[in-house]
Amino acid sequence: MTSKLIIERISESNFDDFIYLIEKLAEYEKLDPPDAQAKIRLKRDGLSEDPKYEAYLGFLNGKPIGYIIFFFTYSSFLALPTLYLEDIFILKDYRREGFGQKMFNFCVKQAQIRGCGRMEWCVLTWNEPAIKFYEKIGASRLNWYFYRLTKDEFIK
Repeated sequence: MTSKLIIERISESNFDDFIYLIEKLAEYEKLDPPDAQAKIRLKRDGLSEDPKYEAYLGFLNGKPIGYIIFFFTYSSFLALPTLYLEDIFILKDYRREGFGQKMFNFCVKQAQIRGCGRMEWCVLTWNEPAIKFYEKIGASRLNWYFYRLTKDEFIK
């Protein structure tokens, strides 16, 4: 690997690159990509004065090849923030070259800088390459089940 990965926060000028990469992740996961209204919310929520999430793009020779999204939760037992990694994605042609590791390490560094007590994320059960990556770096699989209510399922 001779090329240097540049990691920069999303902005007005690179937001279309961000959306492109999210769409590539949706394709990889065989999910529907964000619709037009979701793209508007992503822009508003990520670029506002008080953003709901932070997102960063990885550029190689000026080309966007990956992205990360994270936000913070809070641990009542540690009494410290937790960096929750929502997405980490590298385009297929750039995987297994260390770029995902660099993006992941960036998140770890952000957790350290911000005084987090831990960093957490989820991985789909079928995503063996990701599972192997996380186990290789020493991450622990938790004994928790994740549940979800969508906005259509909220108790009214």
